[in-house]
Amino acid sequence: MSSSAAEGLAVFKGAAFFIAGTDTEIGKTTVAAALLHRARKAGYSTAAVKPVASDCQMTAQGLRNADALALLGECSLALDYAEVNPFAFAPAIAPHLAAAERGMRLQLSDLLQAVQRVLVRGADITLVEGAGGWRVPLNDHENLSDLPKTLQMPVILVVGIRLGCINHALLTAEAILADGLVLAGWVANVVDPHTARLPEVLDSLSTRLAAPCLGVVPRLAQADPQAVAQYLRLPE
Repeated sequence: MSSSAAEGLAVFKGAAFFIAGTDTEIGKTTVAAALLHRARKAGYSTAAVKPVASDCQMTAQGLRNADALALLGECSLALDYAEVNPFAFAPAIAPHLAAAERGMRLQLSDLLQAVQRVLVRGADITLVEGAGGWRVPLNDHENLSDLPKTLQMPVILVVGIRLGCINHALLTAEAILADGLVLAGWVANVVDPHTARLPEVLDSLSTRLAAPCLGVVPRLAQADPQAVAQYLRLPE
């Protein structure tokens, strides 16, 4: 390994980022898996956690979530599914509602323990993916946003580019900063390629979001990690 490559690895050794989104179904996993893929190809070790996931399918191995499986596929560390997705629910509904239907109560302390078990594995880059938007409830008193807040994790915000995304992005960024966290960067994921005045929308986001843009992902026919990774750069 060259000295410059070794220095690059040192910069990221043990780095962890929380992947947040402006809404549900706007490409958090697509971007997270692509960032992990890019990191692996650059020589970094990678790990990921999606602490809680709804819309899981029953398999011979138990409930499995497609997003969590995508993240697991880009982890260079030998993690098992339960480490990547410790809380899995079948209904495609808010996690706290899905948990209640199972007679469970999601608690921040349990999610923290699950995430910390992966963080201590010491990957160069670990991504922790949220669910839905920023203020997703865990229970009556705790939100999923309390997880990165407690761990003081820098946040990468995935902005689903469509009508209304500027407002959603700015409000989410305000909430992240109000929680005392660093917005390490944001990614524009074009979910609606027919978004009116797309260049102007992207320019407005770049002007008003106080963080670097890590990439603009166009609408792709095949949005696999390798294809998406070419449109992204790793946070500094």
